[in-house]
Formats: sequence, C-alpha cells, structure tokens
Amino acid sequence: MRIVDIERFTPEESFENSLRPKTFDDYIGQEQIKRNLQVFIEAAKGRREPLDHTLFFGPPGLGKTTLANIIASQMGTTIKTTSAPMIEKSGDLAAILTNLEEGDILFIDELHRLSPAIEEILYSAMEDFRLDIIIGSGPAAQTIKIDIAPFTLIGATTRAGMISSPLRDRFGMHFRLQFYTPQELAKILENGAQKLGLPIEREAALEIARRSRGTPRIALRLLKRVRDFAEVAGEGKITVERARESLEALGVNEMGLDELDLKLLRLLVEARGRPLGLGTLAAALSEDEGTIEEVIEPYLLANGYIERTARGRVATEKSYEIIRLRPRESLF
Repeated sequence: MRIVDIERFTPEESFENSLRPKTFDDYIGQEQIKRNLQVFIEAAKGRREPLDHTLFFGPPGLGKTTLANIIASQMGTTIKTTSAPMIEKSGDLAAILTNLEEGDILFIDELHRLSPAIEEILYSAMEDFRLDIIIGSGPAAQTIKIDIAPFTLIGATTRAGMISSPLRDRFGMHFRLQFYTPQELAKILENGAQKLGLPIEREAALEIARRSRGTPRIALRLLKRVRDFAEVAGEGKITVERARESLEALGVNEMGLDELDLKLLRLLVEARGRPLGLGTLAAALSEDEGTIEEVIEPYLLANGYIERTARGRVATEKSYEIIRLRPRESLF
C-alpha cells in the first residue's frame, strides 16, 4: 500500500472517523463552500424544507463525506450512506428510497459509477419524489408509481465529467473541493495529534503537511505513521526532526512525492517531450489506468508537474528539475 494512497482501507477507517470534524466550526479549509452551505442550510430550515440536492466533486480525500455528515447534523436529520457500485438493481434503490423519512439525506459516494438504469429511476425521485418502477416485460409490463418522502440527495464523485448531464442538472448545488494549503493541513494535524494524545510541534505539523499532497486524509495517515515512530522512540511529542526522519523512512520526499510518482515523472522526462498515453504509463508502472487517473495524476496536474495533451501526458520543466534532465528547448 502506498503511504500517500488516498483510497480508504478498513484498518484506517475508525481512525479517520474519530478525527473527522462534526461541525462547520471544526471543519478546516474549503471556506467559500462552508459559507455558502451555511446560508443554504439556514434558508432551508427557515422554510422547513429539505435542502436542495447537492453534488460534491474533486479528488478523493478532501472531505466530501465529512461535509455530507456535517450537513445532516446541521439540518438535524438522518443520513443514509451508500456507494453507487452497491446499487446494482432498481429494487436496491427503491428499498433505500422508500425507507427514507421526510427531510432525510441520502449520500451516494462514487456517483459516476451509477448504471444508466438506476439513473433513470433517480430522475423522478429527485424531481417529483416519486418512483416509477416497471414490473414485467413486453406487453405485460406495468409501471408502478410510488410516492416517497421529500429528501436530499448528496452525491460525491471524483470524476464529475462521467456523470450524465440529465443527472448532473438535477442537482441544485455543485461544489468543487480544492486541495488544502500546508497551513490548513497543519491545523488539521495539530487537532488530530491532540485527539491522539501526542502533542506535535508546529514546524513538525508543517513538515508533514507539505508532504501530504494537499489532502487531509493523507495528512492524517502520515500523522499516524509518524506517531508510531515517536512512540517507539519513547518521545512525548512529535518533533520536526522525528517527522523528517519518519517521512524519509516512509519514502515520502519533501514535495510529497513517493516512489510511484517519481517513476511516472521519470518515464515522462525520459520520453524527452514525446507524449505518453495512459495505457503506456499503466503498463510501464504495472498499475491500472483508473489508479493513475484518479489517484496519482490529480496532484501532479494541480501542482504543474505534468500536462495532459490530446496525444498523451508530457512532463513540465518542473519535473525536469526534479529528475535533473534538461528538456529540449523547442518544447518549452
């Protein structure tokens, strides 16, 4: 497992949940989104209506699930959580929707992986709070209409472009989550260290933050690993020296790049400006294309290490400086 991996793993889940903020005041970062959500929540509560359907999108690990839970808490309602791949049949979705009470929130993660048949059912559920289910096939097929309680659908996705336009347009609010600054991540780490019962120096928190790829989930996972090193060494707090030694031992450099990131950059740099396709990179790195697109590339793209072109991926001058090879002058 990559230490800077942003997918969720069962052994870490309870740890991450325990460190999740429960209110907007505790939630650090995404300030514009927080301000807007607070206004919309107050307006909905004043009208005694469910909050409008909401779509969160952006790279994984930035707090989409946490925001959904905070919204439920602020609205004073129940949240039901599921993932799109788990909704395989129309009956699965019908069972979930018919069990919702008025004002409840349904949170669907990985929304882009919903099948077209399930999306069709969601259209009427989101707009008219009604299920149109077809029973049977051919001339004997019948459509059954089932009224459901008014609810709020919160969708989360890392690939908003893969959501069909009819579904995307039915969300009244769209929010794109941004990568966090080192200062924001340092505050998150200081709060996390306090909950773990092991103080952390400000400089140590900033050191971990700078290597966390702008992602709170990675920052908290690195904090747990650094805590292990500090405890084994018998130290009562996390110092900047201990943080640096631990992160170097974990293979995470000062830019937050690990061995897999550096391998990808080296492939692009050694191509000397020749674009490499996603399939080529996946084969060379022995990774699937989805992992490269959703896990590795977002941070490298956002920080200017690589560029996407119509013909493939190319390295930027920033990557050449890291790998220490000169780009061809005609390409930059």
